[in-house]
Amino acid sequence: MLECGMLERDRRALRKRSTIFCKQLVVDELLIQSLQADNILTESMAESIMAAQTSQKRSWRLLLLLPKRGPRAFRSFCSALQETEQQHLYELLTQSPGKDGKDAPAESIQPEQEPVVQTTGKKRKASSVDREDESETFVDSSLPLPTQEVIAAKRARTHESMEFSLDADSPINSPVLPCAPNFYLSRCQQSYRMNSSPRGFALVISNVTFDPCAAPDLDSRKGGEVDDEVLRKVFTELDYLVTVHRDLTAQGMRTCIENFCRRPDHQTVDSCVVCLLSHGVEGAIYGTDGQLLQLDWVFESFDNARCPLLQNKPKMFFIQACRGEEMDCGVEQIDGPVRTCSPSCEQRDAGREGQGDANSRQRGDMGRPRIKLPQRSDMICGFASLKGQRICTAAMRNTKRGSWFIQELNTTLRLHARDTHLADIMVQVNSHIKEREGFAPGTAHHRCKEMSEFTSSLCKDLYLFPKYQPQY
Repeated sequence: MLECGMLERDRRALRKRSTIFCKQLVVDELLIQSLQADNILTESMAESIMAAQTSQKRSWRLLLLLPKRGPRAFRSFCSALQETEQQHLYELLTQSPGKDGKDAPAESIQPEQEPVVQTTGKKRKASSVDREDESETFVDSSLPLPTQEVIAAKRARTHESMEFSLDADSPINSPVLPCAPNFYLSRCQQSYRMNSSPRGFALVISNVTFDPCAAPDLDSRKGGEVDDEVLRKVFTELDYLVTVHRDLTAQGMRTCIENFCRRPDHQTVDSCVVCLLSHGVEGAIYGTDGQLLQLDWVFESFDNARCPLLQNKPKMFFIQACRGEEMDCGVEQIDGPVRTCSPSCEQRDAGREGQGDANSRQRGDMGRPRIKLPQRSDMICGFASLKGQRICTAAMRNTKRGSWFIQELNTTLRLHARDTHLADIMVQVNSHIKEREGFAPGTAHHRCKEMSEFTSSLCKDLYLFPKYQPQY
């Protein structure tokens, strides 16, 4: 039987999973663009879906529309799920009937209760403003109604933060893909040594809540707690021992970094990671007390003179902070393809100096000149936003999924660290960030852009070789 163009079995599959999809489906620009490219959604439909204020409402609107968009809509939706890396939902939707007998039949799924807005301890029914537009005629009672998200009133301020909270959903959490033994054997001689277990120590400093008295212009970084948890998980899976510190003053950050640099067990591992997440300006990030910590001091703390236990070992830094107050509004592309691809970035193998034993280093090999190192080397640093000659740009963050830069870094590490060196991973992150746009119709942030960048003094390719341990 055909109803509004979709096969009944496909309608039934959508309806059967509707409750799960309303909670877990990530309806973002890429998914909508995929459906538009297949002519499943019109421009007005896409705008109507993305204009919904919450993730559940966007999912709800899309699920209401799909059954009415013809026999190709189901297959196109499945393809869009795969393209947007929602494989678990694709498999749930396409698994054979009866494979899991725990699902309730379609007829037993009842609409949820009318959305309720929480106010000062009391409940009231949502007004017509809180609900979906009741004039929409395609309401299907077999799909659950969305629940209203409770959003705290934003503190008034005169100086608006440049880390804008845009869109919502949850970060990708697929397992880090393992490195194949053959790949390790083909790359290990030409790249940084990376086979210690743990691979190294990772320090994450995440400032989310700022002192309203000492730093009245610095708003809470809603979504920042998502970022530090995402980083903790991904680097733990990459075999790092991760320490997370939240809400430190500038002096607290300085003390924390100094203690981290002095760890004697750096001698037994092959690398280190430092992630700093806060409000910022060019060249510095804010402590919770509104004081600045200079990034150049951070890099100096890990140089070859001040941190000798990490000499010749890769040191990775990831900075999620604004580098100025200017928002990148983007420019219209007037020539070339609609989507451009960034070229890959190959690192040349520079060869690592032999370390020798401790006694020979102290003796200088009986008068033979000791090998000298540059003051600072073997570092790579990813920045969420650009530093330009005339403009330093803002970094974007949303309240539920975290920062754009951390999202893309997390996803790319999970999917590609098994066979891609870190410089190329950062190029991929740049490419993904380049394609993103803010969605906030009616505000200055609508279609805003961000561009990440990285700097490198690496002297070899840096592969993380996830989940691989050489057999001796």
